[in-house]
Amino acid sequence: MKQFAFEEINRELLTFLDESPSSFHAVENMKTMLEKAGFTRLYEGQRWKLASGGSYYVTRNDSALIAFKVPKADFAGFQVMASHSDSPVLKIKANAEIEVEKQYVKLNVEQYGGMLCAPWMDRPLSVAGRIVVRTADGVATKLVYADRDLLIIPNLAIHMNRKVNEGYAFNVQKDMEPLFCGSGQDAKGSFLKFIAAEAGVRAEDILDTDLFLCSRMKGTVLGLNGEFIASNHLDDLQCAFASLKGLLAAEPRDSVAVHCVLDNEEVGSGTKQGAASTFLKDVLHRINSAMGRSEEDFLTAVASSFMVSADNAHGIHPNHADVADPTNRPYLNGGIVIKYSANQKYTTDAISGAVFKTMCDRAEVPYQIFHNRSDILGGSTLGNISGTQVAFNTVDIGLPQLAMHSIYETAGSKDTAYLIEAAKVLFSSSVQGDGDGSYRLN
Repeated sequence: MKQFAFEEINRELLTFLDESPSSFHAVENMKTMLEKAGFTRLYEGQRWKLASGGSYYVTRNDSALIAFKVPKADFAGFQVMASHSDSPVLKIKANAEIEVEKQYVKLNVEQYGGMLCAPWMDRPLSVAGRIVVRTADGVATKLVYADRDLLIIPNLAIHMNRKVNEGYAFNVQKDMEPLFCGSGQDAKGSFLKFIAAEAGVRAEDILDTDLFLCSRMKGTVLGLNGEFIASNHLDDLQCAFASLKGLLAAEPRDSVAVHCVLDNEEVGSGTKQGAASTFLKDVLHRINSAMGRSEEDFLTAVASSFMVSADNAHGIHPNHADVADPTNRPYLNGGIVIKYSANQKYTTDAISGAVFKTMCDRAEVPYQIFHNRSDILGGSTLGNISGTQVAFNTVDIGLPQLAMHSIYETAGSKDTAYLIEAAKVLFSSSVQGDGDGSYRLN
């Protein structure tokens, strides 16, 4: 029976999550891991020179990343695992300070994605993201993370809202603005001055920002026997981390192995760095061209390719087991979840599901099935959207978790290791169709 280094993998995963308070930081951390493994950075604005046996990566917007290994010039196709870097969060608006009765300063924020609001209340928060600063030659970006307890969104006392436990509709503009500091003569502009000091630049040189609130609570292993992990950003950095680890461990032979992390899935993917963009298609075309192959070669390679759309899935909730499908019931630590939807919210069909099950069997990892309850509308993911750009045979999968879209989520302590092994098999394989409904997994 295969042995898994669950404890070691969870330590590495939780460190990665703790050090990735924004999508920009997540991509930066993946870049570090890739460069440590010998990957060469490419730039979209420069010509690419690729070699057989080479390992490369490229980023877009500092929040999306594609890394790949080219086994040989006459490769058969592309084996892709795609995940996303973003999570539902509160973004800080421009001119952020709001003074309240000359006693407090709070920050003006807006909602990004479909978040659970209540878990953001009454916990230490901070700020992370990027700023754009003026330079002698133009502008430059800098990552920012204020590594301290800085903000809090205080609840209204129950004495002033007696019916709050009967259900409450949060108003982001009224209820979700974080307390930043006490008021005073220097309150105006104090937030930007603070960010400038954190970044080591002058406040007047900051031209624009992409800054977000983030939790200060570290990831942890919990449960009587360490059965569970809890952290920020499990959806979807848990899948992104597993995909990258699988790529680093893989040895592609006949197909290009592609680790793809896109941004803005939580708001529809319709950006230059999202699944609806040309990012993945552009990278695959450039790989094909740089290896001296024709457009016909590219089209035949796409037809002999396979993609895993990896975005976390709903596990059975211990307090709300009734909201799940009656016969397809994924549990934490039960293995990778294969997601199906008759209305095509997920890409999985009988062929792609069967191919991925075969991969799991080869990896010696368990898998489970997810369908929504037929009377409950589910979410969607990046698989179908990406397919409008590059039409791969695709399966939608994820790791089972609880409290999806909360600021702090819960998952199983074994499932990350399972996905790493499945990703390793994917990236080391070639999926080729025979044109008669049969597929060979080489």
